[in-house]
Amino acid sequence: MKRRLDRFLWMPLVVVMGMAVGCQAAPKLAPVQGYRVVAKYPHSTESYTEGFFFKDGMFYEGTGEKGRSALLVEVPETGKVVQRRDLDKEYFGEGIVDWGANVYEWTWQSHVCFVLDRFSLRIVKQFSYGGEGWGMTHDAKELITSEGSATLRFRNPDTFEETHQIVVRDGGKVVDQLNELEWIHGEIWANVWHEDRIARISPADGHVIAWVDLKGLLPESEKLDAESVLNGIAFDARNDRIFVTGKQWPWVFEIKVIPARGKNPSHN
Repeated sequence: MKRRLDRFLWMPLVVVMGMAVGCQAAPKLAPVQGYRVVAKYPHSTESYTEGFFFKDGMFYEGTGEKGRSALLVEVPETGKVVQRRDLDKEYFGEGIVDWGANVYEWTWQSHVCFVLDRFSLRIVKQFSYGGEGWGMTHDAKELITSEGSATLRFRNPDTFEETHQIVVRDGGKVVDQLNELEWIHGEIWANVWHEDRIARISPADGHVIAWVDLKGLLPESEKLDAESVLNGIAFDARNDRIFVTGKQWPWVFEIKVIPARGKNPSHN
């Protein structure tokens, strides 16, 4: 009789433990933040924006499409191009990043990354790599690159060799199509191709800290076509200003991020 009683007494514990294992909470999704437009600046609709950053009071922009790819230095207030370096017609230009006295500009499918002197825009060397080139940014020690997947690769600036990588996830969901990148306050900000939102990503493990929802930033009536998508993030660290633009957009917008307002609708 004691053996039967022992078995009976243990059964609830087994059931409860089983329920606990089966009812583990799903990973928490990142909150969604909104925006407020602070100012807007002219931007050429000829520019198929692939890379974008702010340095010493100027916008640096890398543009794409074969035969139209270039590195541009622009005055923010007027949009005037004060320096320009065209890539050879065989190259489709992609992301750009500043590193010391240089600018790196890589290419979509040609496996070539050009290193240019930032002041003369003269090519001083080049690297080769596998896979596709999309966006680029940097932290204090390394370059960070995207390839259109969910993987961000950290690279040695001196060799362009990969040192390590992270996979970007929101909760348990992989986030791919990562494109133009920017380093802001210790986070990686990334455009998601063909989406009106920016992922704020932890460089430590790739989890999405928050989303910035930019729906409605540029009216549909001002977009040239379906490829006129959000793609371009720049940060003025000295004055804590964030700028965003898109492919062939007529404007660069300076924005302020406003507090989280709930769950991302794409995860409903």
